[in-house]
Amino acid sequence: MGSTGGCEGAQPGQLIPTGQRDIPHHVLSCSAIKPGAVGWGGGVFSKVARDRITSLRRSAVKKEKPLIQHPIDSQPSISEIPLAQALADERCMNLSEKEVMDLFEKMMEDMNLNEERKAPLRDKDLTTKREMVVQYISATAKSVIPVSMNKMGGLKNSKHECTLSSQEYIHELRSGISEDKLLNCLESLRVSLTSNPVSWVNNFGHEGLGLLLDELEKLLDKKQPESIDKKNQHKLIQCLKAFMNNKYGLQRILGDERSLLLLSRAIDPKQPHMMTETVKILSAICIVGEDNLDKILGAITTAAERHNRERFSHIVEGLENHEFLQLQVACMQLINALVTSPDELDFRIHLRNEFLRCGLKKILPDLKDKENEELDIQLKVFDENKEEDLIELSHRLNDIRSFYFLNNVCTDVNEVFHLLYNMLKDTSSENYFLSILQHFLLIRNDYYVRPQYYKIIEECVSQIVLHCSGMDPDFKCRGRMDVDFTHLIDACVDKAKVEESEKKAAEFSRKFDEEFTARQEAQAELQKREEKIKELETEIKRLQTQVIKLNHTIPPPPPLPGGAIPPPPPLPGGAIPPPPPLPGGAAPPPPPPLPGGAPPPPPLPPFGGPPMPPPLGGVPFAPFPVVPALPHGMKEKKKYNLEVAMKRINWSKIEPQEIAENSFWVKAEEDKFEDPELFAKLAVTFGTQMKAKKTVEDSEEKKAAQSKKRIKELRVLDGKSAQNLSIFLGSFRLPYEEIKNIILEVDEEKLSESLIQNLVKNLPEQKELNALAELKDEYNDLAEPEQFGVVMSSVKMLRSRLNGILFKLMFEEHVNNIKPDIMAVTLACEEMKKSESFSKLLELVLFLGNYMNSGSRNAQSLGFNISFLCKIRDTKSADQKTTLLHFLAEICEENYRDILKFPDELHHVESASKVSAQTLKSNLDSMNHQIQRLENDIENFPKTQDEHDKFVEKMSISFLHSAREQYEKLSNMHNNMTKLYENLGEYFTFDPKAISIEEFFGDLSNFRTLFLDALKENNKRRELEEKTKRAKLAKEKAEREKLERQKKKQQLIDMNKEGDETGVMDSLLEALQSGAAFRDRRKRTPRPQDTTRVPIVVEMAFKTLLHKVYLS
Repeated sequence: MGSTGGCEGAQPGQLIPTGQRDIPHHVLSCSAIKPGAVGWGGGVFSKVARDRITSLRRSAVKKEKPLIQHPIDSQPSISEIPLAQALADERCMNLSEKEVMDLFEKMMEDMNLNEERKAPLRDKDLTTKREMVVQYISATAKSVIPVSMNKMGGLKNSKHECTLSSQEYIHELRSGISEDKLLNCLESLRVSLTSNPVSWVNNFGHEGLGLLLDELEKLLDKKQPESIDKKNQHKLIQCLKAFMNNKYGLQRILGDERSLLLLSRAIDPKQPHMMTETVKILSAICIVGEDNLDKILGAITTAAERHNRERFSHIVEGLENHEFLQLQVACMQLINALVTSPDELDFRIHLRNEFLRCGLKKILPDLKDKENEELDIQLKVFDENKEEDLIELSHRLNDIRSFYFLNNVCTDVNEVFHLLYNMLKDTSSENYFLSILQHFLLIRNDYYVRPQYYKIIEECVSQIVLHCSGMDPDFKCRGRMDVDFTHLIDACVDKAKVEESEKKAAEFSRKFDEEFTARQEAQAELQKREEKIKELETEIKRLQTQVIKLNHTIPPPPPLPGGAIPPPPPLPGGAIPPPPPLPGGAAPPPPPPLPGGAPPPPPLPPFGGPPMPPPLGGVPFAPFPVVPALPHGMKEKKKYNLEVAMKRINWSKIEPQEIAENSFWVKAEEDKFEDPELFAKLAVTFGTQMKAKKTVEDSEEKKAAQSKKRIKELRVLDGKSAQNLSIFLGSFRLPYEEIKNIILEVDEEKLSESLIQNLVKNLPEQKELNALAELKDEYNDLAEPEQFGVVMSSVKMLRSRLNGILFKLMFEEHVNNIKPDIMAVTLACEEMKKSESFSKLLELVLFLGNYMNSGSRNAQSLGFNISFLCKIRDTKSADQKTTLLHFLAEICEENYRDILKFPDELHHVESASKVSAQTLKSNLDSMNHQIQRLENDIENFPKTQDEHDKFVEKMSISFLHSAREQYEKLSNMHNNMTKLYENLGEYFTFDPKAISIEEFFGDLSNFRTLFLDALKENNKRRELEEKTKRAKLAKEKAEREKLERQKKKQQLIDMNKEGDETGVMDSLLEALQSGAAFRDRRKRTPRPQDTTRVPIVVEMAFKTLLHKVYLS
């Protein structure tokens, strides 16, 4: 046994092979063993040390990441290397052969290698194995050191805890240490998470976060936690807080489903310090994003349901702990975060009311008495948001206030309200009553919907309160109430019915498409039959003509023997000769004139005769300008005189000679849209000229390279072909004879597209198959790919057979790809010609364009190119805030709502825009070519005696005839589609050969989408303007009401000072000091300014005074 003397022979950075893995040499050095990590005795490595090293988690060997040092220890000196490391350098190569083999086996187990990968490693020589074992020991020793040091007191006793690797903490947490050592480990981990860079936290987070959550869950599940358990819980919360103090950690916390639930369970008022940390974490998570609000609320709800309590009770209970001021501040932070996060006013009011019901209302006065700046800020935020929500809520109550206070007819309702209020005042039911009333105020203010809401509410309340059994309902029941809404079906919009109607509509649409497809196929079949009839009629006429000719050319029958009469001799002189031609070739003279007729006119004077007489006056006439008449009876478009310069519309003007007689532009009547108000809007909106800027973005493409593998040397096949064929055979794992029989029998149950495609792709050439067939006697000596070639070489016309089978397997897919495209274009063409709303839209655009283009070369256009529709949005308004497209959508909404139907009427335009006519025709031609090739193959297929060969039988009988029929139908449907598109080009005056189907319908689909977006943007803009207007009015009204309340308060005090009765002033001061008067004023709905009724506060004050007077 020789020694290599450590790790000699390996250069820095060199990769030493270890089976399927490569370990960097600079990581697996032999100089990392420290004291206490490994025991040495008599040159023999102890079994305990081996077991300790190889018991580490395999990930320590897989990732091989260097330890991240603390900044102060980033450059350790040589003097800090322990003496044991030098001893390791001397003795690492003195292991016995048995020790090397034992450690080598443990190393492979630790690397998680299977037996297949272990085999080549075991074949290496002892020297290589020794080097790999020594390098492995050196690498794993780094992770062993903290574990051995833990025996002497845990991670806390290490010299520099910030230099510990993340894997060391993971191993420590996984090892199941005691509670005391866990506390030291968590404290050390908290410091490391705080001090180390983000990369260290990333390394720890892969496994460490799950371990921390497991420990926290285990401690929270304890029914009777001890003092050390509570400390560990607190430390775990601190570690989680330190862990999420970066973007990565925060994302990991949000990505783990358990994290929020465990944090919500850690909200424990009995542990105020831990609760303070936990609540702050939840507050931070809540404001990170809107989606996290639902997660936190769900986690808090789930945690509360485990203990059958109100979900916000612990948060409110934390506010009641006056000994821990920071806990109160943190709880108010969480309350503000939860209450202010939702965008919906209804949800914010609901959450705030739930906190108030849990006891927050009673605690707020005490909290406001504390003189603490942080707490005051949170309380101020709570109050300000509450006031803002109340102001926003008041915007919804304008109609309600005007109804109840301007029309003072609801006296009975007032009496019932005051009676109910007096019953619930100063009781625990008052807060619930207030919440119910506030929810009533949130009902949508719609004339038809609002009564239905109250009907449903009334029905629910009656079924809850009125029980025939006389028993109270189960107040703990959270299930769905069994309420009968049958009497409201006709009046309410039932969501289930809407969904059912949508499903039916989708089903009807699907059936319509199927019926339309069947109709198109029937039309194609009818067209085919008609062509066949025409061909037969032509053939009949041709045959009849031939019969007639044959009848004329048949010679007369010979005379009967003995009695035939000879034919008469020809006339003397034979045929009459034609008259001789006239001499000189001159034309014959004209016939003489009729007797009594007028003489013929004199001949024209010869050339050079006298000229024509001059016109009258001797001055020649100037030629009149010829105005070309418009075709097909069209009238010239009206010319408009603009008072202001308008933005020009750059459309493509259609010339008169391009318009066909059946074109849409012949019957277009855009003059009906003429309106002075519309002209005024156009002048205001498009009175100036601006240019739109366009930005162009560039994109980059990336390429990837593929690696090549070496293969063995073969007799016939080349290496690449054999390798591909081997991969194919290995993926399907079928016997070669079975593959052959499947192909011969055309067994569709076992055949698959992938099998045939890969076989066609990887099949050797016929020349190679012939060469392999000659090696049939040497079958057992051939490689597997060549053995497969020998088996398949006996199949006649193999490649043609495979192509035919593949075509049959994919034929249905080809049909399903081609037919929907043809139907989409066909339906889109018919929809465009039938859509009245789209026609009106084109007329409106033509009218607007001719008006705005007055005075330019594009004025008085008879029509425009349809592609211009997508460019309408390029025309900006004078203030650059809107476009002509948005103006068009607004005009349609206001005055021509029937035009808004055109997106629904052009339903198939979007699907037609995705159809490529070139690809469609190419697919049809390819299908026809494959059918013809299959027909030729079957016709030329040699006869075979193999009983398994059923190719001709199955392909010709069951497939080829139906495939030809399907193709003929598709071809006729495609021809019909092409004809419809050409007619559409004539109808809208564009060249269907220059503009493809994809381009034409793509422009229409794009315009359809832009128009719908413009409608939405207009609505959004109107809502924003209305909201801004309401906010401005609300702010002004709030300021006005505030001044009025201050004025009324001053008047109330002055009025009471004038009283003569004793004790009146004391009673008023007591009411103002307790806040009862202002509380009632805040709760009530503000009355209109012109009301003459006395405020409720004044009524209550006078009732109190009168009561005291009478008692005195």
